[in-house]
Amino acid sequence: MSTTLIAVVGAVVVLVAVYVSWRAGRLDRLHIRLELARESLDAALVRRTAVCLELAASRVLDPATSLVLAAAAHEARTAGAEEREHAESDLSRTLRAVADQDRFRDRLSADPAGRELLAELDTAVAKVVYSRRFYNNAVGVTRVAQRRWLARTLRLAGHTEYPGFFEIDDDPPKALAAG
Repeated sequence: MSTTLIAVVGAVVVLVAVYVSWRAGRLDRLHIRLELARESLDAALVRRTAVCLELAASRVLDPATSLVLAAAAHEARTAGAEEREHAESDLSRTLRAVADQDRFRDRLSADPAGRELLAELDTAVAKVVYSRRFYNNAVGVTRVAQRRWLARTLRLAGHTEYPGFFEIDDDPPKALAAG
C-alpha cells in the first residue's frame, strides 16, 4: 500500500513539474514573440519616418508642406521612449493633413520618383498599422499569461516588466487608403 501511495505521489509530482515547465516555456515563447513584434513595430515606424523625410525632400510638395512634414518626421525619429507615442501620433496626423490635400496623388503620380515614393508611403503606412496591431495583440496575450495565478505565484516571468500597449493614432490618410 505504501509503494502505491509513493507511486501516485511521484506521478502527481512529475505531472505538476511537467505542467509548470510547460507554462514557463509558453511564457518564455510569448516574451520572445513580444520582443520580435516590438522590433517589427520599431522597424515599421522608422521606415515610415524615412519615407516621410524622403517625401519632404523630394520637391514634389510645396515648401511649407515639406517643412511641416519634415519637422514631424524628425520629431518622431528623435523622440525618446516617453515621447515616442505622442510624436508618432503627430506624424500620423501631419501625414493625413499632407496626403489628404487636393490632388496629392495626382501630383505624386505625375513624377516617376513621386510614383515610387507614393508606393513606398502606401506600404510604410500599412505596415505601421499591421505591426502595431500585431504588437498590441502580443502584449494582450502575454499580459493574460503573466496574470495567471501559477505564473504570479511561482514567478515564472522572472523579473520581466509587465508589457505595455503601444497606442498611437495610426489611421491612414484617405488618399493612401483609397490607392
